[in-house]
Amino acid sequence: MLNEDKIKLMTGIAMFEKKEGRRIFPINRFFQGDYISRHLFQSFFSYTICYFLCMVVWVVYNVEKILNAMTVEEIIATGQDMAFFYAAGLLFYLIITWFVYRRRYEYAKRGMKVYVAKLKRLEKRYEFQNRAKELSKEGGRYARTSRS
Repeated sequence: MLNEDKIKLMTGIAMFEKKEGRRIFPINRFFQGDYISRHLFQSFFSYTICYFLCMVVWVVYNVEKILNAMTVEEIIATGQDMAFFYAAGLLFYLIITWFVYRRRYEYAKRGMKVYVAKLKRLEKRYEFQNRAKELSKEGGRYARTSRS
């Protein structure tokens, strides 16, 4: 016999897995610090690569100006400015990355609590149904032995 409550719970769990599973389940394999630091390293390397690619494009675009008009002191000052902008931009980018991935981790933890609560509720329904079946079987046995 079908139990509507169990069907509703199982459907809700399946919909939750389909909607939120991609965001929640991979995150919960990590501790919060490991998850955030992993993405901080990825952000550091991606920012560094992008910055140096942009710098190469800028140098290629301004190579004539650099070779003809700039003195050694101006080149050193420009290099220091570029290093300052790299460090400031990297710091800003890493702070944003930290906030974003901390929020994602917290969202996944809350979602996992909801998911586990739904699974526990479904498990309790199954336990209740199994106990009811066992009690009805035992009650039938006792009823037969008492008649004899």
